[in-house]
Amino acid sequence: MKVLLVEDDEGVASALTELLTQAGTDVTCAGRGSDALHRVKDSDLVLLDLGLPDMDGLDVLRTLRRASSVPVIIMTARDGDGAVVLGLRAGADDYLVKPVRKAVLLARIDAVMRRVRRAVGETATSSGPVVAGPVSVDKERREVTLNGIPQSLTRTEFQLLSTLATRQGEAVSREELMLEVWGTAMVGRSRSLDFFVGQIRSKLTGLPLQTVRGFGFRLDP
Repeated sequence: MKVLLVEDDEGVASALTELLTQAGTDVTCAGRGSDALHRVKDSDLVLLDLGLPDMDGLDVLRTLRRASSVPVIIMTARDGDGAVVLGLRAGADDYLVKPVRKAVLLARIDAVMRRVRRAVGETATSSGPVVAGPVSVDKERREVTLNGIPQSLTRTEFQLLSTLATRQGEAVSREELMLEVWGTAMVGRSRSLDFFVGQIRSKLTGLPLQTVRGFGFRLDP
């Protein structure tokens, strides 16, 4: 697996490179946002710091998302719900606040890559679009339309929506959704789930996505 590490602190970059290399990863480093955008092409995953010398990491992510769906994990000292929301809304697949324990980082990378592989596998076995109200979810083409007009969803939003679409009409528990999308059902992920459900509802007006109180969510036809 090829990882692009975007980090301007040479000490941090060196330590992370050593950790990832020992885990069998091919690491490319970029200390500036502009360098990262030029080197991302062949990467399987991006680890992105936000405090870069030439441009804000969120701007790097927004620029990247206009051209690529490569999974991105933000690693930053910026904490608080507001910072996390901005990062996820910009298109990050996960958000980690420094300092991050080595085992946690490797586990989060594994979880994100499992989601990517699962999404690819689901695409290969897709049997056509799922229609829910004015929304059509085509997992094979990784396309979502609202009243026939293509809509832009982040990878995480699409994974969550496609999971519900696969089980249309069935109530899916919060724990199942968190396991499917993030690879963990930790309580801390519950707020992320609510955030992304809210994002999906905001982007796809009229989507019959129902809250099953005390349990989870259901996507109706």
